[in-house]
Amino acid sequence: MISEHHISNFDPLSFFKMHDFDSDGLWEGTEIRRTYGLEDVSNKDVSEEKKQEVVTKVLEIFDTDGNGYIESREWMDGVRNGKKLQDYGYGPGHHGDAEQEYELHHWQQYHADGHDSPEDMTHPEDIEHYAQHDKLEDEADRQAELDRRPIVSENIPAKFRRNA
Repeated sequence: MISEHHISNFDPLSFFKMHDFDSDGLWEGTEIRRTYGLEDVSNKDVSEEKKQEVVTKVLEIFDTDGNGYIESREWMDGVRNGKKLQDYGYGPGHHGDAEQEYELHHWQQYHADGHDSPEDMTHPEDIEHYAQHDKLEDEADRQAELDRRPIVSENIPAKFRRNA
């Protein structure tokens, strides 16, 4: 998670603000879960108990007043005192949608030099990413075709059809 998030490239306050997803000056459980990627589909098999365990452990490190969330002051004090976010083994952490995650966690690492052609996109992550694009485009085409039709007979329940 540390290398994927480029933690060393940010000062502590900037890092805190970047992961304060609702910009309220606090890291609540949902933001901790999101930072660790626990809401991402890649962690769909992680039990709710394990997800909450991560939140609890992070709060134990940084939530000094025990109010259930981490204030920027607590984060800054903790970092100054040598406290760090731990890696709990659930992957790199995920902030946004699939497009943003692909850019952040794969493209920047393997293709950011700008010299790759579409034929160079052969990593499993590339194949999966572009297959998802194809699927979305196919679905958009299917929906556009349905939208062009004045009546979508497939949507009419059988009991209302003449030849049913």
